[in-house]
Amino acid sequence: MKVLLVGGGGREHALAWALSGSGLLSKLWVAPGNAGISDIADCVAIGAEDVPALVAFAKDQAVDLVVAGPEAPLTLGLADACAAAGIRCFGPSAAAARLEGSKAFTREVATAAGVPGAEWAQFTEAAAARAYVRQKGAPIVVKADGLAAGKGVVVAATVEEAEQAITEIMEDRVHGAAGASILIEECLVGQEISFFALCDGETALPMAAAQDHKRVGDGDTGPNTGGMGAYSPPPAFTPALEAEVMDRIIRPTLKEMARRGTPFRGVLFAGLMLTGSGPRLIEYNVRFGDPECQVLMLRLQSDLLAALLAACDGELDRFTLRWSKEAAMVVVMAAKGYPGAYAKGSVIEGLERAAQVPGAQIFHAGTARDEHGHLVATGGRVLGIAATGATLRAARDAAYAAVDAVEWPGGFCRRDIGWRALGQD
Repeated sequence: MKVLLVGGGGREHALAWALSGSGLLSKLWVAPGNAGISDIADCVAIGAEDVPALVAFAKDQAVDLVVAGPEAPLTLGLADACAAAGIRCFGPSAAAARLEGSKAFTREVATAAGVPGAEWAQFTEAAAARAYVRQKGAPIVVKADGLAAGKGVVVAATVEEAEQAITEIMEDRVHGAAGASILIEECLVGQEISFFALCDGETALPMAAAQDHKRVGDGDTGPNTGGMGAYSPPPAFTPALEAEVMDRIIRPTLKEMARRGTPFRGVLFAGLMLTGSGPRLIEYNVRFGDPECQVLMLRLQSDLLAALLAACDGELDRFTLRWSKEAAMVVVMAAKGYPGAYAKGSVIEGLERAAQVPGAQIFHAGTARDEHGHLVATGGRVLGIAATGATLRAARDAAYAAVDAVEWPGGFCRRDIGWRALGQD
């Protein structure tokens, strides 16, 4: 089969790596890809949000399956445009992708489906939002309603912090149009878990769980980022909890989406909080997480391409996913200054040595080759240094051994990925 994968980050490198091992694959293109992806697939100079150009390329090359990596092309209608052109696409329609494109829509669906979540309210005027925050008190959560590249959420410890977040999102428009409307939510307390399920519109097949690390600094300090590392499986997420999440959160959501005439096909990423009263939904995403995808792909033993096709064709009720019992961890190396201003173009060396660490796997995110052939950083999150091991501690040790082999003065990473499960050692 000929496959076009859309995107160019660490998630897409992990997906390309997994797809390249499929016995069903005959050709893999990635648009736009990155320096690491170019080693295993043909990169195409088409932006991930250029839906017309992506569909035209897929038609010209007789692509059998388009796989959407990021959320933006899905909310822009990539799956719909592919369907109109007679091309299979792994990912939801634009209507179903509203589960990520609008946090208010997610809350409306979850409420209608009886899914346990946070108390919430939506606002389109800053003054009313501030009055609500003063009434409710802190801690409290302020969210931009629209897409904000994973950065539109502020967990405010004080009323003053919440009011500042309202000003920045609604009036300063730090996230652009995504902040025209905001949600203010109850601050749930517990462990946060990322859980993934493959969906074909009717059937939901549980995949696996991971735990992400959003804060930029060790000990979960500093501003939120797109993710500084992840590991899988998280010990806190037991088989009993997985069954409860499927029964109380995932399947009711799938049923409600079908009832609305917008069946969900693709991967449903549930951000969960494991509270004292059970798992509760924080938010939905409509694609694999980044960096969670990296650790999921390292643990997946089934043929990824076959699984994606089963989701597209409504055949998940006859499909089984197999997972390695080994643990996996990924440590994100980012450009100094991230998630604020950062420099581009710094040279990265030592990846060959890093890849020689037993169990290690290097995923590229923001990388390119300069005119001299040197690997250079082009983004905020630049590399995902991953590893597997018989235990989470072994995976952690291997991942950081590989990190230490990388020569990149312009980069940094957190040194405590996995600390909740492993303690402070």
